[in-house]
Amino acid sequence: MGENDETRGKVLKKAVVWRELYFYRKSDALYQLTVEFCRRYLPAYGDRTVDQMVQAARSGKQNIVEGSEDGQTSSEMEIKLMNVARGSLQELRSDYLDYLHTHQLAVWEAGNPRLRRLRDYCHRHNDYGDYEPLLGKMNDEEMANLALTLCHQTDKLMCAYIGRLEETFVKEGGIKERMYAARTGYRQQQDARLKALEAENARLKAENLALRKRLEELERARRG
Repeated sequence: MGENDETRGKVLKKAVVWRELYFYRKSDALYQLTVEFCRRYLPAYGDRTVDQMVQAARSGKQNIVEGSEDGQTSSEMEIKLMNVARGSLQELRSDYLDYLHTHQLAVWEAGNPRLRRLRDYCHRHNDYGDYEPLLGKMNDEEMANLALTLCHQTDKLMCAYIGRLEETFVKEGGIKERMYAARTGYRQQQDARLKALEAENARLKAENLALRKRLEELERARRG
């Protein structure tokens, strides 16, 4: 690896594999679940709620992707987009609550054994493929409470992740600070090398002078 590569590595953050993030996988499951929920229980035409819910779910997962991609060069943008994603999923959560309330369906509260089982299952499963086989057996109340549980768990994971991003930003700064630190480190490295070369040059000169004196002494001794 050359010096430029070393410097670049200090400037750019390590890329995040967003497909492996638990909260991204849950947000993708939530998006696909929402599409299926709207298809089943909301009118295909004439109800803006469908577009709102699908768009909010899509915005949640897409802003996670964009934030992760942009985060390699801009910590500020990553934090901003992650918070946009959180806002979209909170909007989606509100839509599901509205549906349950307007249709006189139950929002499962703490202590409900069905909610405990649902939370445990969602905690251990992140991908839509884990939920899809179950949906055919669920009614709208069950699907809505499943979506609410995923919203809650995704938000909790994202809050912890954003907290770590903010802590890192405070300690390391953004790309400008990392570029300055990398350039400063490069200059310090070059200065250290130059000083080492100057010291080596001085040592070699002194050694050469000592050898010349020794040769002159030997030559005088030979002639005398």
